[in-house]
Amino acid sequence: MASATNDESPEEGVEFIHEDDGQITARDLETGVASFGETKTEALRMLAEALELHEGGGEPVTDADLEEWGIEDVELGDKELPEFMQ
Repeated sequence: MASATNDESPEEGVEFIHEDDGQITARDLETGVASFGETKTEALRMLAEALELHEGGGEPVTDADLEEWGIEDVELGDKELPEFMQ
């Protein structure tokens, strides 16, 4: 069973969750954004990146990126994109 420890107050800070598979999840208490790594340091580094993206940082994915990654156009049919992807 995973266990969690709070290193700060409930309103702000980071919660570390030690997963059964050995991974450590770091969750920002203010936003709920989480990421994971093999160590606390790696989990925090990944959380910092996730928070930057959550706050609108980063670069948008282009058609050239999709082509480079071997991802083809996806037909959505009558489905709409989720709001966060628009």
